[in-house]
Amino acid sequence: MGRNIITATSPLMPDLNSFNEYLRDIWEKKWITNNGSYHKLLEKELADYLGVPYICLFTNGTLPLITALQALRITGEVITTPYSFVATTHALWWNGIKPVFVDIDPETGNIDPEKIEAAITPKTTAIMPVHVYGQPCRIVEIQEIADKYGLKIIYDAAHAFGVKKDGESILNAGDISTLSFHATKVFNTIEGGAMIVKDEKTKQRIDYFKNFGFANETEVVSPGINSKMDEIRAAYGLINLKQVDKAIDVRQKVAKRYREALKCVKGVKFWNDHPNIKHNYSYFPIFINAEEYGMTRDQLYFKMKSHNIYGRRYFYPLISTFSMYRGLPSANKDNLPNAYKMANEVICLPIHHELTKEDVEKVINEITK
Repeated sequence: MGRNIITATSPLMPDLNSFNEYLRDIWEKKWITNNGSYHKLLEKELADYLGVPYICLFTNGTLPLITALQALRITGEVITTPYSFVATTHALWWNGIKPVFVDIDPETGNIDPEKIEAAITPKTTAIMPVHVYGQPCRIVEIQEIADKYGLKIIYDAAHAFGVKKDGESILNAGDISTLSFHATKVFNTIEGGAMIVKDEKTKQRIDYFKNFGFANETEVVSPGINSKMDEIRAAYGLINLKQVDKAIDVRQKVAKRYREALKCVKGVKFWNDHPNIKHNYSYFPIFINAEEYGMTRDQLYFKMKSHNIYGRRYFYPLISTFSMYRGLPSANKDNLPNAYKMANEVICLPIHHELTKEDVEKVINEITK
C-alpha cells in the first residue's frame, strides 16, 4: 500500500521469518494439503481462541455457506437479508433455494426479527442472518422464532471473528456459523474460511463433504465438494493468529479517534461500542444524511477518492437489486425501506492496523472540512 493512498483495508501480514520456517517444514514433510499437521493445529488454535466447540477450515468464505446448507439439508425458502455481501444469497442460489428478503434493523444493519415471522411460509426451512460489520444479531429473538416454526439457523459471521456478547462467542448461536478469512478481514489466511459446528459427529460429516465425500481411501459417503484449506494458508493463519489481538487494538484506537472527531459533524452518524460486546473493529461505517451534511454520500465518497482515500460503499447496491434476484416478490423496494436507506447513506472508512495517525487525520479532514 503506497503511503499516499489510504485504503479501507490492509491484509494482516505474518512475520516473514516465522513463515519461512513453516514453509521449509512443509517442504521437508512433503505434505502440502489434505488435512496436514498445520491444518489440524490451526483448527485447534482457532477453536480455543474463539471459544467454540469445533471448527472446519475451508479454502474460502463462500464454500462453508454452501456446504452448511447441504449439511442441514435445507430446501425450499430461506429468509435472509438484502444488506450483505452477495455471497450470502449466492450460496442459496447454488443450492436451488429461494431467498426471501426481509428488512433490516436501522440500529444495527442486521436482519430485523420483527419482520421475520410475517415472511414465513410452508416452504420456509431456515433463516440466514448476517452479523453485519461484526454487530451481533438479535440472537435470542431469532432463535425463538426458529424454535416456534421448526427452522434451522445458519449465521453468516464473515465479519464477526472474535466477537463476543456477555462473554460468549456469538459464533455459537444458531445451528451453524460461518467465517471468512479473506485478506480484507481482521484475521486472514489470504483466502480462507471456516464453519463452526456444535459436535464431533457434525464436524466429521462436514470434513467428508469438503473432501469430495470421501470417508476413507475407497468409500465415498456423500456427493461432496473440494474445499479444503492447504498447509501453506494454514501456516499463514497460525502466524497471524499470534498478532491479531495487536491488530484489533490498533483498529480500536482508530475507531475511537474517528468518533471523537466526527461526533459533532452535522449529518454524519455512526455507531458507538456496546459495553457488553467485545468488538473486533472490522469496519467503521458512517452514514451521511445529505440534507444535513450538505453533500450526498456519493459526493463525499468520490471527493475522498479524488484525494486517494478509498473508503467503501459497503453494502451498496443491495443484493435484492441484482438481476438474478430483483424479480423476487420479497425484493420489492417498498418491502425494504431501511435497507435501501442504509445502502444509500453508508461509507466504511479506512480502518486497519497499518494506518498512521497522519492517515487517520487526513480521512477526518476530508469529512469535516
